[in-house]
Amino acid sequence: MEQLVAPNAFILFVAGLMLVGVLSSLVAQRFGAPLLLVFLVVGMLVGEDGPGGVAFADYQLTYVVGSISLAIILFDGGLRARHTGVRRALAPAILLATIGVVVTGAVVGGAAWLMLGLDPLTALLLGAVVSSTDAAAVFFLVRAGGLKLRARVNAILEVESGTNDPVAVFLTLLIVEIILAHGRPGFETLWLLFSQAVLGTAIGLVGGAAIRMLLNRVDLPGGLHPIFVIAAALAVFSLAAVLEGSGFLAVYLAGLAVGSRPMRASASVANFHDAATWLCQIAMFMLLGLLVTPSKLLPLLLPALAVAAVLTLIARPLAVLLCLTPFRIPWREQVFVGWVGLRGAVSIFLATIPMLVGIPGAELIFNTTFVVVLASLMVQGWTLTPLARRLGLAMPGVARPVHRVEIDLPGQFAHEVIGYPVTADSAVVDPSMVPRWARPVFVIRAGQVFDPAASGPPVAGDYAYFLAPPDRAADLDRLFSADESGRAARELPILPIDAGAKVAVVAALYGGAVPEEEADLTVAALFDRRFEGAVAEGDTVELGGARLLARTLRDGQVAEVGLVLVDPDAPPPAPPRPSRLSRLGRLVGVHAGGKTLP
Repeated sequence: MEQLVAPNAFILFVAGLMLVGVLSSLVAQRFGAPLLLVFLVVGMLVGEDGPGGVAFADYQLTYVVGSISLAIILFDGGLRARHTGVRRALAPAILLATIGVVVTGAVVGGAAWLMLGLDPLTALLLGAVVSSTDAAAVFFLVRAGGLKLRARVNAILEVESGTNDPVAVFLTLLIVEIILAHGRPGFETLWLLFSQAVLGTAIGLVGGAAIRMLLNRVDLPGGLHPIFVIAAALAVFSLAAVLEGSGFLAVYLAGLAVGSRPMRASASVANFHDAATWLCQIAMFMLLGLLVTPSKLLPLLLPALAVAAVLTLIARPLAVLLCLTPFRIPWREQVFVGWVGLRGAVSIFLATIPMLVGIPGAELIFNTTFVVVLASLMVQGWTLTPLARRLGLAMPGVARPVHRVEIDLPGQFAHEVIGYPVTADSAVVDPSMVPRWARPVFVIRAGQVFDPAASGPPVAGDYAYFLAPPDRAADLDRLFSADESGRAARELPILPIDAGAKVAVVAALYGGAVPEEEADLTVAALFDRRFEGAVAEGDTVELGGARLLARTLRDGQVAEVGLVLVDPDAPPPAPPRPSRLSRLGRLVGVHAGGKTLP
């Protein structure tokens, strides 16, 4: 029986380590600390120089665990990407993911050459290792912070962080090959780089389409759909890697392909991936924390922090400026994209490659990379949400998370039943706020089930269930939560406004102020401009003392708009007098009685 003690003790150690990390997250949330930083610090405390005293130096295991974790996280990022926004931001994001990575790596490499005394090739290798924005960190911190960014900014960050990893891998492998070949890059290395991109793209798109087809056609037992999806995603990743393609690019594109069309068991797949990405983050960052020896970081702390400062304040902003300016991206968005170039587990993961192949100076590269990642998580991770709001890039009325229940309907993929608990400040208590694509199904009140016609509007304490498209669940969330100030998503009364009315005319009627460049736009065009073509029903635009609410869409354009008073003490908007109505044409779509749209 003694042979069983060691394995059981290892299981106990791993379980205890994960429990400590999970419980530590509660303290982190109280003080606003990035959760990824907490997991990293817990790993360091358990490691060789910490109270735990565990000596760990298995770079091969770290490489395997890191590969699996990043594959799952990247697939989840592609699965959740908003495809309309992704298409609009594709060109600038791809430029930033390619040329931007090269520029970042070159600038950081030059700084490392000057500050760390490395030879030029080794310094460029360090630059390549830290050149990519970590998709895992970006996706995770934005989602965990409840931050909803403007559509174009969100899409640029999603596409760039999801596609720049292969470029960083290309650069890292290229420089490693050059160093091992004593400075002579060969044809095989160039062919490797080309095949990484081509095979990764092909396998990712084909594999994603195959996953979606099998998921929708094969009748699996209940509960196996999420396991099938995650296993298939890992198969796509590993197949691309075995064939010398980019596994990271392949798995991200597979996620995009799977999420681009309706699929069976979408609710259970999404819930499973939420848990899987949390598990991957905890395992990966704790393992990386175990791997590092803090006492070895102290001698190079100052020069490593200087490299981190060059990366954050010079290299990344310069790359963003060069890549986004040709697309006339506003300076506010450039500032935010330049600042949110988070470095995370991808960089530390890439730093294990020189250690595995035994390149001179590999330990210095690894330790410097660790300091850079730690500084990025502390500085950029802590300021991501405040900066987005300061620059006006956070969506207005960002809601607190709500508890949502999703039920798949067998035999079709276009709709599912979505349920929520109703609170006193839920907008759904006003039936006119419910979009037309969400059909009330039933209400649970005091333990009994009621038909919507019999129950009337939902009240606090109810559980309301709707029939809605799976991809609109996030849009339905806003009806059931208040924004961060505690203000409900509803403000009454609502006055219908014609989507073709001029913004300047609406603003003049209700005391709003709009920028000069938006004054001549129609209300529909204003929504299209503010949301970069990715507007959804329920989105709002502030207009002085009022708020414009997108009530219905047709062909991706706002068709019906409601004007909502933001100030609860303000008098209700009265229907315009006939003389004004004749001058404005179809500005306000109401009758003399002030009826709202159905």
